[in-house]
Amino acid sequence: MPHALVIRAPGTNCDQELCRGYALAGATVELVHLEALIRDPSPLDKADLLGIPGGFSFGDDIASGRIFAMKVRERLYAPLREAIARGAPLFAPCNGFQVAVQVGLLPGPPAGEPWPTDAAPAQQLALTDNLGGRFVDRWVPVEYPTDSSCIWTRGVLDDIPAELRADVAILPVAHGEGRLVAGTPDVLTRLQTAGQVAVRYLDNYNGSQNAIAGVTDAAGRILGLMPHPERFLDWTRHPYWTRLPKDLLKKPTPGARMFMNAVEAASAAWAR
Repeated sequence: MPHALVIRAPGTNCDQELCRGYALAGATVELVHLEALIRDPSPLDKADLLGIPGGFSFGDDIASGRIFAMKVRERLYAPLREAIARGAPLFAPCNGFQVAVQVGLLPGPPAGEPWPTDAAPAQQLALTDNLGGRFVDRWVPVEYPTDSSCIWTRGVLDDIPAELRADVAILPVAHGEGRLVAGTPDVLTRLQTAGQVAVRYLDNYNGSQNAIAGVTDAAGRILGLMPHPERFLDWTRHPYWTRLPKDLLKKPTPGARMFMNAVEAASAAWAR
């Protein structure tokens, strides 16, 4: 059975949802504090799946996810790199996405290039203030590009009848700094041409470049996104679930399907 390691810090508030997503998909789960992991990084050696939850790590002091990210870059990059290099899927929603881009885990090195061993990759993306300058807390419509290499989002709507997909392709968001911007136009081009855009906004309420809501690495195993699929593990979380067809409620939600995809991928690697 694959083992998931979820890393929390002071201010994290979505760790239990992330742990539940992995558990419902069939993985064993270990929740560990960032400082404990810095003192003893050995749990990373045993992890088949990884998670950096959403929330307000370290109170979002300086900038969202900054302190968490700098601690990882300086103290945990080497063992984290080893886990990623052996294929451990990593899920990083909201604050986790902010952390992942600052560590350099996303978008990561181009396809065919190894992860650097001497230091973490340079930051290429940022998540800055929403275009409207306000914290946004609501459900938003999204799409999952079919050309994406992301294992997490693969086929999440395949079981959903076409006439219901507009109702189902929504995810909750809760952030004030979620507008994705790239360091250079070349980075945006690479995301698109390499299939590294995993999720897009349909209304682009926060002004993200190219309406990008989520990004994957070149291998498709790391997913960072501002929406919260881990808050959509049950149909009863859907804003109007009582009006959805009863047959639909027997299927996994898109959020649950993402965790199932990742655990299946980790199980295949674990079985080998």
